[in-house]
Amino acid sequence: MGDTALSIRVPEADALVRAGFPAHVTVLYPFLHESLIGAGERRELAGIFGDRDAFELEFREFRRWPGVLYLAPEPDDLVRGLTDAVRVRWPEVVPYRGVFGSGGLAPHLTVANSEGPATWRAAYDLVERELAPMLPVVSKVREVALIVWDGERWCEREAYPLRDLPAQNVPYE
Repeated sequence: MGDTALSIRVPEADALVRAGFPAHVTVLYPFLHESLIGAGERRELAGIFGDRDAFELEFREFRRWPGVLYLAPEPDDLVRGLTDAVRVRWPEVVPYRGVFGSGGLAPHLTVANSEGPATWRAAYDLVERELAPMLPVVSKVREVALIVWDGERWCEREAYPLRDLPAQNVPYE
């Protein structure tokens, strides 16, 4: 209990996810333990994310790691930029506790992750065929959520808005 993460919700992709949780792209997991996040840390997060422009992500193709079917966000450098900005402030926070190296995993949206070594390839072939007609998925990223594990599920505690750029005035021709 008390583990936290910074996450981008992607509700446009919820219908594709077979993993038992809402569609999202992780910015940083784990973040600080919930007991270490006070008003100062919340202000700093608001500043970090508030200084970044809202952006759009597109999910066009399935990719795989052993046992995991996922969608790769494009462009992924915008998600990496959010992660890097948080890690500059909190360098002690290592993505995925260092299990995948100091850089963590590439940004991804997990579609399925419940198949074992003997079945995942065939199972995910079927899932891909079923879901391919639903691609691409496009999502406007306007905020990053701080989520907390309460012992049973992940709960959103706070959302930090990104800077929304005003519409450009384009003269009529």
